[in-house]
Amino acid sequence: MKLANKDANRDLILNGNMYRAIFSIAVPVMINSFLQTMYNLVDTYWLGQIGTKQLAAINLVSPVQNIIINFGNGITVAGSVLIAQFIGAGLKKDAKSMANQIFKCAMIFALCCAAVCFVLTGGIVSWLGASGETAHHAEVYLRTVIWDMPFLFMVNIFSAVHQAQGDTVRPMFLNFGGICLNMLLDPLFMIVLGWNTFGAAIATVLAKAVPATIAFILLLNRNNAVCLDRSYMHIEKEKLKTILSIGLPTAIGGSTMQLGFLLMSRNVYVYGDAAMAAYGIGNKVNSLITLPVTGVGSSVATIVGQNTGARKLDRAELGYRLSMRMSMAFLFVGGMILSRPFISTAIVSIFSKEPEVVGMAADFLSIMAFWCFTNGIYNTTSGLFQGTGHTEVTMTIDATRLWVFRFLTLWFCGSILHMGVRSVWYSVVVSNGISAVILYVLYRTGLWRKPRIKIEGKDEEKQLKDKKTDNNGYRSNALHRTA
Repeated sequence: MKLANKDANRDLILNGNMYRAIFSIAVPVMINSFLQTMYNLVDTYWLGQIGTKQLAAINLVSPVQNIIINFGNGITVAGSVLIAQFIGAGLKKDAKSMANQIFKCAMIFALCCAAVCFVLTGGIVSWLGASGETAHHAEVYLRTVIWDMPFLFMVNIFSAVHQAQGDTVRPMFLNFGGICLNMLLDPLFMIVLGWNTFGAAIATVLAKAVPATIAFILLLNRNNAVCLDRSYMHIEKEKLKTILSIGLPTAIGGSTMQLGFLLMSRNVYVYGDAAMAAYGIGNKVNSLITLPVTGVGSSVATIVGQNTGARKLDRAELGYRLSMRMSMAFLFVGGMILSRPFISTAIVSIFSKEPEVVGMAADFLSIMAFWCFTNGIYNTTSGLFQGTGHTEVTMTIDATRLWVFRFLTLWFCGSILHMGVRSVWYSVVVSNGISAVILYVLYRTGLWRKPRIKIEGKDEEKQLKDKKTDNNGYRSNALHRTA
C-alpha cells in the first residue's frame, strides 16, 4: 500500500467518519483473526479424524506455546501502540526507529524461547500429567511446532507496523496465503503421508514460514515511511525503556493468563481425554463468534493510539464507545443463536464423531455463547487502555481473570456444588463477566485519560522541514517517559 494511502488512513482516523474508521480497520483484522484461528481449526479437524488422543495431546500443550507467544506479543503490542501515537503526532521517523527496535527485540526473544522450550518439552508434558500415547503425541507436536515462533513474530511485527498506520489489509492477505497453504499441507502430511501429530506441527511451521518471508521482504521496502533499516537498528536506550514500560505489563499479563490456561488444561485433563478434547473444541468454535469483536478491539487500540498522539481524547473516547456498543449488540444476537443446543451440537460434530466428546463440547459451547456478549465490553475496553499505553491495567485484569476469578469459581463449583466438568465451563463465563465489569468501571474513573507517555507533536510546517533532513543522522528527543 502506498504511503499516500496510509496518510489517508491517518486522516480518516483523526478527522473522518468514526464508523467508517472503525470498520476500515476492524473488518480486515476480523478476517485476519479468522485466518489465524483457522490454523488451529484445520489441525483440530484433521486430528479429530485420526483420534481423540491426538486431539487431546494438542489441546494439552497448546497453552505452553501460547504462554511464550503472549509474552513476546507484549513487545509487538507496545510497538503498535507507540508507532500509532508517533504517527498521530506526525513523528514518522520516530515511528520508523521504533519499528526497528521492536524487530530486533522480538527476533532475539523468539529464537531463544524456541530453543529453551525444545529442550524442556519432555519435562513440561510430564508435569501436565500426560502419559502413554497422549504424552508421546504431545511431545512430538510441541517440539516441532515451537519452531514456528520466529516466523509468527515476523508476521506479527509486520501486522503491528501496518495496523498502527491504519493499514490492516496487507496483514489480512498475508495470513490468507498462509492458511491456504496450511489447509493443503495438513491432510497431505497427516493423512496421506501418515505423519500424525508431527504432520500437523510441520504443516503449521511451513505455512507460517512462507508469509513470514514475504513480510520480511515487504518490511525492507524503503518506499514506506515505516520500514526496516539497518541504520535505525542501533540500540536506543530511551526507546527500549519505553518499550519495556509499555510492553512488559502486556507480556506479563498475557503470559500469566496463558499459564492460567495451562493449569486449566491440567484441571480439565483430570476428567479424561474426552473432556480435554471437548474443552479444546468448545474454545476454538466459540472463538469464531468473537472474531469480529477481536477486530473491533484492535481497531479501538489503533484509533485511540493515533488520537491520543494527536491530543484528541474526546474523539478517542467516541471511537471506544461506538465500538463497544456495536460489539455487544453483535455478540448478544450471535450468542443467542449459537447457544441453541441443536445448533451447538451440529457445529461441534464437525470436529469429532465421539458421542461423549460431542455432548460435552456442545454443552460447553452453549454456555459460553449465551454469555459471550461480555467479551464485547472486555475486548473494546482493553483496546482503550492499550491504545493510551495503560497496559498495566490490562495486565492486572488479565492476571486476576484467570488466577483469581476463574480458579475461585472452578473451586466453588467443583468442590462445593459438585458440578463435575461443568464447573470448568461455568468458571470461564463467570470470570469473563466479572473482569468485563471491572474494566468498564475503571474506564468510568477516567484513568485512561492520564498520560502514560508524553509525545511532543509537530506542526505541518515543521514536518515538511524534517523531510529534508538526513535520515541516517536523525535522532529524536520527542519521546519522554512520564514520572
